[in-house]
Amino acid sequence: MLKLLLTPFHFFFIFSLLLLNLNSIKAQNSECLDCHSDKELVTEKNGIEHSVYVDFQLFKSSVHEDIDCIDCHQDVDPDDLPHEESLLKVSCAECHDTEAFDVSVHGNGKVSCNECHGTHDIQFSDTLKTNFDNLCISCHKSTANYFKKSIHSVTTLDGNKKMGCTNCHTKSIHLLDSKKFAEEDLHSICQNCHQEEVEKYEGSLHGIALTHGKFLAPNCITCHNAHQIKTSKDTSSKTYKMNIPELCGSCHKDGTQISELKTISQIHILEDYVESIHGAGLFKRGLIVSAVCTDCHFTHEIKPHEDATSSINRKNIASTCTQCHAAIERVHQKVIKGELWEKEPHKIPACIDCHQPHQVRRVIYEQDFTNNFCMDCHNDKDIFKIENGEKKSLFVDINEHNNSAHKDNSCVKCHSNVSTRNNPICKDSGIVDCTSCHEEQVNDYVLSQHGKLHAKGDKKSAYCTDCHGTHNTLKKDNLNSPTFSRNIPSLCEKCHSYEEKVGGRAAEKAREGLAEKYEMSIHGKGLIESGLTVTATCADCHTAHSELPATDSLSSVFPDNIPATCAKCHLGIYEKFRKSIHSPEITKTEKELPQCADCHKSHSIERVDKTDFRQGIVDQCGKCHKSVTETYFDTFHGKATALGSVKTAHCYDCHGAHDILPTFNQDSRLSRTNIVETCKTCHPNSNKMFVGYLTHATHHDKDKYPYLYYTFWSMTILLISVFSFFGIHTILWFFRSLKDKKDIKKKH
Repeated sequence: MLKLLLTPFHFFFIFSLLLLNLNSIKAQNSECLDCHSDKELVTEKNGIEHSVYVDFQLFKSSVHEDIDCIDCHQDVDPDDLPHEESLLKVSCAECHDTEAFDVSVHGNGKVSCNECHGTHDIQFSDTLKTNFDNLCISCHKSTANYFKKSIHSVTTLDGNKKMGCTNCHTKSIHLLDSKKFAEEDLHSICQNCHQEEVEKYEGSLHGIALTHGKFLAPNCITCHNAHQIKTSKDTSSKTYKMNIPELCGSCHKDGTQISELKTISQIHILEDYVESIHGAGLFKRGLIVSAVCTDCHFTHEIKPHEDATSSINRKNIASTCTQCHAAIERVHQKVIKGELWEKEPHKIPACIDCHQPHQVRRVIYEQDFTNNFCMDCHNDKDIFKIENGEKKSLFVDINEHNNSAHKDNSCVKCHSNVSTRNNPICKDSGIVDCTSCHEEQVNDYVLSQHGKLHAKGDKKSAYCTDCHGTHNTLKKDNLNSPTFSRNIPSLCEKCHSYEEKVGGRAAEKAREGLAEKYEMSIHGKGLIESGLTVTATCADCHTAHSELPATDSLSSVFPDNIPATCAKCHLGIYEKFRKSIHSPEITKTEKELPQCADCHKSHSIERVDKTDFRQGIVDQCGKCHKSVTETYFDTFHGKATALGSVKTAHCYDCHGAHDILPTFNQDSRLSRTNIVETCKTCHPNSNKMFVGYLTHATHHDKDKYPYLYYTFWSMTILLISVFSFFGIHTILWFFRSLKDKKDIKKKH
């Protein structure tokens, strides 16, 4: 085995080669500097003069000091000087991996390497890192001006380093991201420093909406800006406490795009807050200790009140309020009657029971303003006010109130907007807000068609008092209550009838006669004639407070939702329907599938054993199954039906009504195992041979029933031929008979 031994001679030889090569580089570079050391040397490009002077001292101190000029300028021949004035663009990719840079926002020729690294004075990256911001500012001047005022420009969270552009806009030094980040990238960037805040945001109402692709959902930039991020203590910051209501109000106020797309339980949020005790403290007195949106809803983990972990959930609202009102329980126990404050041992009411969420005002307690205090004025039958030019009575019959469902509530419990600053205190108190006790029902009403129209100022739209009354409100199980099940049709009829009956409310043409149709239906007769209070009323189908038009996908009478609505009473039928071929759970198609109202109608529902229903069902089925219906009328059953027979078999007698299944399904009434029993309902002597009868067979379909087709035409041709032959024979015989009679007559 040979061993390679390096002798002193070998080292001397290698050193000589390196020295020779270095001298060669210096010799070649010196040839270039013979011309390019001239500071006045210029070249013309596109009509503009450009200096081609090279500062050799800077080049010697650069990272390329040991590189020959022609290593970069490869189109220059050192043996053939001077070279062409216009040289090819230097490609850094010869020595450096530029794949990441090529796909970056600066790549594709938009920005060249030398714009950041320089040309002949290229420095090590450590030197460049301290100068990144100045490099970016040279192009992004307007953005840089914003960034200089940002908290990120001053310091990082650790209080030491100054943040630069590349902290956010890069995955690596050369792979710079586009200025517009995708949402997931934006979160991952912010999470590098603000991990806890981003995690809270992603679990919040805003974060979930953003994940689901809701384009109006806010992200980090929406509230904090992109480059001009400021501390919340800066008075010009969006997140400064006094600016928070305006920031949140940019989305959560009437007239914004979000208010048109998303209906929430609380309306006029920003307006109510401004007039509240919190808003007045902030805007009128400059008390920045006043509660703002983020104090109650928190900053990044905003959640709906239905969420058990939400800061505004009923169970958590007390702890949220006690962040500021720490000793509120001790104070309340002194000023409020024990039975009101703590009706059950260790169970106190939630803050929002008395203080409306965004309308928080000083509470006027019942012991100070009793019903007698109010009745001193409102007991007068002649008391009135002028509203919109009309005289409106303010008389209150206290007896009605004392016998109502609200008899245990004092006046100020409902009329909570009264103020001691007014004289009288109820002046301009506005409409009663039922949310304090009936939040769920009011939330449903706000989302309903009635609520939406009322919010737009439509005086014809029903409000709480139109259905429940004012001071004479009765519980729905009271026989005299307008919302008692037997009285609901009459209540709805006030607006939805042929005639204009109440307050100038005109019945819309699209809804004319709905109440009258209901009264003639099986539901209406069951309720009105038979007194069955369990039968379906308007509120059972349309719901009591969340009525929506049938075109709204959230409506209980939207076509896809009707089966589930009917199932509240007809559960057994619904379970059969869900397994049938008409159910969207079974049949996946873009075509419209039938639902309850298609066959039974919506308001004029008839008994299924009545003549009109049985006769009409064939036409109803024919709307979808036209060709099959036509063949049905070619059969004995169909011809009997066309002649008015009610007892003959109709579609649902054979196929079923709600449990229609394809014939190959073993549970189908027309499957091989069940068809004999199905036919026996009308034909007791049915057997397997009898059921071989082709129910929808027709001689018009040559492809499906060729025997019938050719038999029909054969018999038809035969019949025509026979009649034609004997017809001609008869005619000829007639003329022959005439001739024979003439001949006989001549003989005699």
